[in-house]
Amino acid sequence: MVEFKKIVEVGRVVMITYGPDAGKLAVIVDIIDHARALIDGPTTNVPRQAMSFKRLNITGVKVANLPRGARSPVVAKRLADQKIVEAFNNTSFAKKIAARNTRATLSDFDRFKLMIAKKQRRNVINREFAKLKKQN
Repeated sequence: MVEFKKIVEVGRVVMITYGPDAGKLAVIVDIIDHARALIDGPTTNVPRQAMSFKRLNITGVKVANLPRGARSPVVAKRLADQKIVEAFNNTSFAKKIAARNTRATLSDFDRFKLMIAKKQRRNVINREFAKLKKQN
């Protein structure tokens, strides 16, 4: 049986996926019911608010020893002390989002240069593969 790493709990870092704060990080401060949580993001300018789990992406990062219902200054201090934002930025999820944003901001000429680079890489790989195939 696979152990779940992304459990809804107090202190869990979440990414907001919908609304005016979409793309920002926040922390679950309290669990209201099976569908909503009280979140707070003092370092990312997310106001303390109740939000549906449908609008949140639960991450694998957790703020350790965060008391239930902690106020914004306590949350901000724990986020800074434990370097939570840096820990999130090192996850594959954050890197995937950064890559997606980079791809979305490419100009037409940048996409053309990327296509040429991929063709060159593919050509080198195919030539080496043909050499290996010929040897065997």
